[in-house]
Amino acid sequence: MTYAVWAPKAETVELVHPGGRVTMRRGDGGWWHPSSPVDARDYGFRIDGRGPFPDPRSRHQPEGVHGLSRRFDPAEHEWTDAAWTGRRLAGAVIYELHLGTFTPEGTLDAAIGKLDHLVSIGVDFVELLPVNAFNGTHNWGYDGVGWFAVHEGYGGPAAYQRFVDACHRGGLGVIQDVVYNHLGPSGNYLPEFGPYLSEGRGNTWGSSVNLDSDGSDEVRRFIIDNALMWLRDYRVDGLRLDAVHALVDSRAVHVLEEMAVEVAALSAAEGRPLSLIAESDLNDPKLITPREAGGFGLDGQWSDDFHHAVHVALTGETSGYYADFEPLDALAKVLERGFFHDGTWSSFRGRTHGRPVDVERMPGWRLVVANQNHDQIGNRATGDRLTAHLDAGQLGIAAALTLLGPFTPMLFMGEEWGASTPWQFFTSHPEPELGEATAKGRIAEFARMGWDESLVPDPQDPQTFERSKLRWDELQQPEHARLLALYRDLAGLRRAHPEFCDPRMTHTRVEFDPAGRWLVMHRGGLAVAINLASEPRELPVTGEVVLAFAARETDDATARDDGALELPGHAFAVVDTRLTGTAEVN
Repeated sequence: MTYAVWAPKAETVELVHPGGRVTMRRGDGGWWHPSSPVDARDYGFRIDGRGPFPDPRSRHQPEGVHGLSRRFDPAEHEWTDAAWTGRRLAGAVIYELHLGTFTPEGTLDAAIGKLDHLVSIGVDFVELLPVNAFNGTHNWGYDGVGWFAVHEGYGGPAAYQRFVDACHRGGLGVIQDVVYNHLGPSGNYLPEFGPYLSEGRGNTWGSSVNLDSDGSDEVRRFIIDNALMWLRDYRVDGLRLDAVHALVDSRAVHVLEEMAVEVAALSAAEGRPLSLIAESDLNDPKLITPREAGGFGLDGQWSDDFHHAVHVALTGETSGYYADFEPLDALAKVLERGFFHDGTWSSFRGRTHGRPVDVERMPGWRLVVANQNHDQIGNRATGDRLTAHLDAGQLGIAAALTLLGPFTPMLFMGEEWGASTPWQFFTSHPEPELGEATAKGRIAEFARMGWDESLVPDPQDPQTFERSKLRWDELQQPEHARLLALYRDLAGLRRAHPEFCDPRMTHTRVEFDPAGRWLVMHRGGLAVAINLASEPRELPVTGEVVLAFAARETDDATARDDGALELPGHAFAVVDTRLTGTAEVN
């Protein structure tokens, strides 16, 4: 280990360890190196007499983000995943989870025990919310300050390697959620070392990261090296890039394009697919357009428009940013064209928004969609899931639209059995002033959505965190077990029928009736017929019912020879339109 550190404006730098101090010498480009040999397990840096501060590239923070860094050699792990050759995003199913609330223990090792469950519902990738080091015992992970370290409460870096190893042995890829647009409010010592932040150019969460000003070459290198670390040293299969619209970069080559180039090179060297998925509020397909065609060359991006259209169609909620999605044709447009706002007026933003997807050329799998995710649940006033508002049939419809549509589906932990537990916004800031500011900020965020501010739970209350933990015993209850069986059946349909993984968006066609509240999504020779109304409906679909699901287990779905499918209220049926026949609701 070299113990080198970048501190371009420092006058003096010292390496501090339990046995003493070592003077550092300035080298090229603002990098400092020890003036004499060092063999310290724990260490930090004093900058111009201040500190010691942890290493900005620390892999291990056993005493938290304010403590000394500890050496960690990722090469010491003996990998057992030799049979794993990787997994492409195309045709895959992603499962998003938060380690602290996924199991009662809230650790990486405990999560390993649930991997068989994920395989049973057809999951291909496990997507972990951020695991980088943050101050406190629990939060969502987006307040991280030690980007290269794994949060000690989850088990630290060695446990992370064990988790990835176990996923690969079980046939699961791993996608790691990473945050490069801001740093958390506590334990961020990067400004002590150099110009990592752009003062005066902030975003929703604070100062922006310096991507294009003085010193930004090394800051960009810091980000890209972090991305490569997860993919190379921890054998992660992809990264989900948080809120890339908050990356302020005016340079000719955007940092995302630069990252895509280097990740593609690493993928070639590693001999396995490596995916980059952006969370973006821009509705701009340029992110996922190949570099050869003038895009950034990322592999995928989230489409929140899908979530909003499904949510409104099922719940009827039209406040705030849901307002534009009230007509049923919003859902039909999203299913056929990927985005609803593709250069259209956004009433929530007060302006036009988005750019059209070229459905003739863009494969649908590049858009990652969900009917629930950590943002869309956790950023509601009470963290309420769809389970709190919908019956079994409606939950089944949400699942069918997500898993059988033309996009890459993503599930949120517990969705598959209709988990009754909320997923709320929780923090554990040791600083009282930060906790108070966070709580006030949450209330202010809900003003435009029309939610009751008095119902917003205190993020700092430990019970807010405890309430958000999954209850795995629910799987034994009949109503939850029935929904779980549906998810497994839908996974079976994806495996059995290539139409449901067909990447050609032009091969998805939607019929709908706003007055009758029904919709039919055609996927090749198969059709997903959906009755959003509470009363029975006749839909213009003829064929053999392959799978059906309704709010009441006793209801039937009947395919008739006269050109109609009879569906009970809040039900869907998958129909092979090339055949005729009847079937009962499962």
